[in-house]
Amino acid sequence: LDPPVTHPILTHQFDNGLALVAEPMAWLESVAFMILVPAGCAREPAELTGLGSFTGEMVQRGSGSRNSRQFIEDLEALGVDSSSAVSNGHASFGGAMPAENVYDALSIYADLVRRPHLPADQVEDSRLGCLQEVRALEDDLAQRVMLELRRRRYPEPWGRASQGTMESIRRITIDDIRGHFESCYRPNEAILSVAGKIDWPRLKDYVAKLLGDWQPGELPPVNETPAAGGRLHIAHESNQTHIGVSYPSVPYRDPNYFQARGAVGVLSDGMSSRLFTEVREKRGLCYAVGASSHSLLDRGAVFCYSGTSADRAQETLNVLLAELTRLAEGIQPDELSRLKAQIKSSLIMQQESSRSRSASIAGDWYHLGRVRTLEEVSQIIDGLSCESINSYLAAHPPRDFSIVTLGPSELETPGALS
Repeated sequence: LDPPVTHPILTHQFDNGLALVAEPMAWLESVAFMILVPAGCAREPAELTGLGSFTGEMVQRGSGSRNSRQFIEDLEALGVDSSSAVSNGHASFGGAMPAENVYDALSIYADLVRRPHLPADQVEDSRLGCLQEVRALEDDLAQRVMLELRRRRYPEPWGRASQGTMESIRRITIDDIRGHFESCYRPNEAILSVAGKIDWPRLKDYVAKLLGDWQPGELPPVNETPAAGGRLHIAHESNQTHIGVSYPSVPYRDPNYFQARGAVGVLSDGMSSRLFTEVREKRGLCYAVGASSHSLLDRGAVFCYSGTSADRAQETLNVLLAELTRLAEGIQPDELSRLKAQIKSSLIMQQESSRSRSASIAGDWYHLGRVRTLEEVSQIIDGLSCESINSYLAAHPPRDFSIVTLGPSELETPGALS
């Protein structure tokens, strides 16, 4: 596959701490942007989990000169395919739209992060929506396992679920929401990423007018407590068992990240991957199996999931752990060749999506303080070898497993891994 086309990454750091990061994609007729503010769930008080998501919902209920209905109607009139999310580190807002409408859309979102109404008479409507999200999470058993696994892998509050709990959501008041907004919706540590058909000088000047005088403030501290680690079984009467396994890895900023990512790709990328072949195809043990790399700012992990029938759950866990430990023996050239083709294909697909690139460049800036071009990533992938990945695996074999299971019976850990 030909390498992706390179485009300049344009950046500007405003005096208030806001970083503007952009990638021109002149052949597109769209623009996507994402604004990340340091209002993630890691900055919530421990007794008010879900406050970040609750606040993220409330800031969209009118801002500036627009009430809640006008906010929605004006975005729709501009053709904005909007999105919002809350992670551990940030609350993010934005969307994709026809290129000519990006400036009007940016002005709407500048009001959102600076001048939301936070109407007290709409708190209960927002609360109902947040409670529904918690219920949906509890009903999704696979998600429930993986969230519990994350809690056991990462220190609190980095393993925290952004949705919160039923108890904490019921406890949150309008004063809590306003306090979280005032302390966390600040330009210091905020990122605005833009990708698509843009005019850089005009964009930079326009953002300066919208957000250049946004006042920074001292952000709430993040206080860590150690991760629980180990094993947990959640008893649940069902014909199915859900299995989650995690082990430590390196963060995205680590020089060995792509070696670690390559190893996980051999495990799980595509229908020729080891987990699909060994656990599902050859033995027919499960209906779903996979693994993925995850990175926080200064630590990373690999998370694996399998869903299976209760009567085959023990064998599924045994084979899954065996494949993870076998990975330390190294990968083969044919596996690496397939992996490179898949990653290159995904990089080329990113060239066709302004939304995908706006998310990627925001993530790069957060993790690295700079942005890797698609060409740079392509060169890194080209440079991967069996020797480099196997050297990484020899030094960092999968181990120190955290295991969470949900089903009718608790499973045993193979003796060598107990």
